[in-house]
Amino acid sequence: MLTSKQRSKLKSLAANLSPIGQVGKEGIGENMLASFSDCLEKRELIKINVLENADGVPSDIGRELAEKLNAECVIVIGRKVVLYRQSSRKDIDKIKLN
Repeated sequence: MLTSKQRSKLKSLAANLSPIGQVGKEGIGENMLASFSDCLEKRELIKINVLENADGVPSDIGRELAEKLNAECVIVIGRKVVLYRQSSRKDIDKIKLN
């Protein structure tokens, strides 16, 4: 669980990110989850766009993605979802939350 300070830092880092993918009317598929999981391993912080035709509310989709990816839903703003998961890789620069 993220503290408010950690969440605030991640929000500021996410402000400059471009969305790496999108969730549409097809919903959340296995290939999409695998792709997002790979991106989380490489970057730790990702932004995802929820299209207008997606089934469900963006906040619910964000929570569902976070749960399935074992990540934290940092924030949902409009139709953008920001997810964070600490990477297990040693060859990347990790986000320092303290």
